[in-house]
Amino acid sequence: MYQVKKIARSEFVPIRDLQYHLRCWGQPQASTPPLLLLHGWMDVAASFQFVVDAIQQDRFIVAPDWRGFGLTASTGVDCFWYPDYLADLDALLDHFAPSGQVNLVGHSMGGNLAMLYAGVRPERVHRLVNLEGFGLPATQSEQAAGRFANWLNELKAFHAGKMQLKTYDSLDAVAARLIKTNPRLGPDKARWLAIHWSAEVSPGHWQILGEAAHKLTNPQLYRVDEVLSVHRQITAPTLMVESEDDSITQWWRGKFTRAEHRERLLAVPSLEIVEVPHCGHMLHHDQPEAVAALIERFLA
Repeated sequence: MYQVKKIARSEFVPIRDLQYHLRCWGQPQASTPPLLLLHGWMDVAASFQFVVDAIQQDRFIVAPDWRGFGLTASTGVDCFWYPDYLADLDALLDHFAPSGQVNLVGHSMGGNLAMLYAGVRPERVHRLVNLEGFGLPATQSEQAAGRFANWLNELKAFHAGKMQLKTYDSLDAVAARLIKTNPRLGPDKARWLAIHWSAEVSPGHWQILGEAAHKLTNPQLYRVDEVLSVHRQITAPTLMVESEDDSITQWWRGKFTRAEHRERLLAVPSLEIVEVPHCGHMLHHDQPEAVAALIERFLA
């Protein structure tokens, strides 16, 4: 199994009536902003352990489990919204940097949230690093009725118990599932991640630590013009880190392309784009040393 180099502290902080679970490394430093690591959809804070182990500098690092993921329970809601994540992040900054700035690093969904937050609260972000957070295909107003109808149907299916998460018969099976999703992931890391990415919900039944309601379609349309208007307000120097594998093409099959993503990035006032070789969307698993070096160079 993967051997951890830096041991995380597990903490719970009251955030908006939830007990938010955090993994923390190092101690707060008066001269250096905290580094917040924001995980992606159906992931957990522990996912950043490999990058944290590869960071050379002494930093205070915090990685939350978003609501409904990992050890942060959602109190049983049936919908998850970006505005809630933004409000949670705002409250987390009030807790860890009430009068200062932070450095934000986000992967995938976490990268999108970091970009939005940096535009909404530009004064609170010192440096911004987006790891494979691309946004979504553009939508049109004509899609609204169908999207809402689909969401209502899924809500009924969810409450009828028809949208449960798959269970696995062992930790090894969870690790195998991780490797199936990302063939670049080594067995040692997969086994370690499986311990933190899942829990035994009943004897012989392991389940991913992500609530089933995350599977529901978001009824809100993705408005590119609104997103870009927020991105134009970002004042922090921004680093966009992409993997060599073009995951946008793999997922969206022409509905959204890397070229479109790059065009949207023109809205960000101060931007650098870097591509990491020999990795896929989970680049913080595939190339943690390279990702850590990019983060440290950029924050410096």
